[in-house]
Amino acid sequence: MLDKVKLENILFLDIETVPEVATFSELSEEKKELYALKTQYQRKDEIAAEEFYERAGIWAEFGKIICISVGYFVNIDSDRNFRVKSFSGNESQILEEFKKLLENHFEKPNHLLCAHNGKEFDFPYIARRMIINNISLPEKLNLFGKKPWEVSHLDTMELWKFGDYKHYTSLKLLTNILGIPSPKQDIDGSQVADVYYIENDLDRIIKYCERDTIAVAQLLLRFSNLEILQDDEITHV
Repeated sequence: MLDKVKLENILFLDIETVPEVATFSELSEEKKELYALKTQYQRKDEIAAEEFYERAGIWAEFGKIICISVGYFVNIDSDRNFRVKSFSGNESQILEEFKKLLENHFEKPNHLLCAHNGKEFDFPYIARRMIINNISLPEKLNLFGKKPWEVSHLDTMELWKFGDYKHYTSLKLLTNILGIPSPKQDIDGSQVADVYYIENDLDRIIKYCERDTIAVAQLLLRFSNLEILQDDEITHV
């Protein structure tokens, strides 16, 4: 399948999310109860909802997006270049800018979105947060009524499964075994909330998000038996 997909038609992306507020105590009483119910199965009885709040960012109902990084190929047939861009800051603005990018540059049927575990996390998370922020869904994220083959999404984790739906492989592991520079050079996903709320260092998170986006593109290159990107082929815009 991949040999029929043109790299320049793919928008690679990664998102970073955090709990909607810094601490559990900042939630309304009703929201605290709803979070406790939502996480009951994962927490088990011995862990209080408040102790589990550091993980709230993984649920769109209790988290928010603080960065979306995207990447795309240009000049595939000559001087190959991969351009990386990030949207960060206010969530509503992030989502509006990302939507504008999709509708202006990646709106055609042959355009695809690609992320690692994107079908289970990134794509539905963005769509849910758009609805919460009263932003109408762009066509690429509006899956209502679409058949599976009409959904313009690629998922590097799904591609690696080869039909084995019990299998989960992290981005860090895949880059390691495929000889791709690790995107986890500084922080990992478990540290993002602390870097955001305690260290107040959004720039550090943006760089981390961009490294993940580049890594997703590298995976697709390896899956296609193509040379991975070198530093001089990557441009931050």
